[in-house]
Amino acid sequence: MIVDWYFDFVSPFAYLQSERLASLPPRLSVRYRPVLFAGLLNAHGHKGPAEIERKRVFTYRFVVWQARQLGIPLKFPHEHPFNPLPLLRLAIACDCAPEAVHRIFRFVWRDGRLPDLPIEWAELAHDLRMPDAAARIASPEVKDELRRNTEEAIARGVFGVPTLRVGDELFWGVDATAMAVDYATAGCRYDDPEYERVASLPVGASREARPAKGHGGKRRTRIVGTAG
Repeated sequence: MIVDWYFDFVSPFAYLQSERLASLPPRLSVRYRPVLFAGLLNAHGHKGPAEIERKRVFTYRFVVWQARQLGIPLKFPHEHPFNPLPLLRLAIACDCAPEAVHRIFRFVWRDGRLPDLPIEWAELAHDLRMPDAAARIASPEVKDELRRNTEEAIARGVFGVPTLRVGDELFWGVDATAMAVDYATAGCRYDDPEYERVASLPVGASREARPAKGHGGKRRTRIVGTAG
């Protein structure tokens, strides 16, 4: 079974999941799909965790804690967020080969480096055996493929990275890895009816301004976006 894995190098959680992909059952063949996380955020009107001050601090500390729990080496680069476009295009120029994707992830998140200086970029390109990396990532074909990947992900409902797509189901985040495996092992279905029930729960309250009709003609509570 082919499983699509949507990722962006800007995400430390995507790095953590990349280190766990080898533990997936052999019957699951992973297809690596680099996407622009910022494009997903824009499509859904979301803010990234690094764009909310206190969430940013917690998220970075949680990543460090989770890496320790999983036994995965981790070192944040000298700045974050950073512009991941060159790295995403580099992965595509390498035909999204797993070994190339993992090398890029480890360059950033294991070694704590960014290819923002010529010497750093040259070393990464050398490791990937791509001396013409700068020219390759500037090609229209590479740029178009990244754009198509991102548009495809949005059309499929992908809202964050990393995301595993098993069948038509989406599993978001490194902590959903085991859930994705269970779903695939069960023949891409949920055996417990509670899964289906919670997927179709009616909305009882939302952060919109005006009253409106809810399910079955019942009026839903509308909550203006304030906690005060």
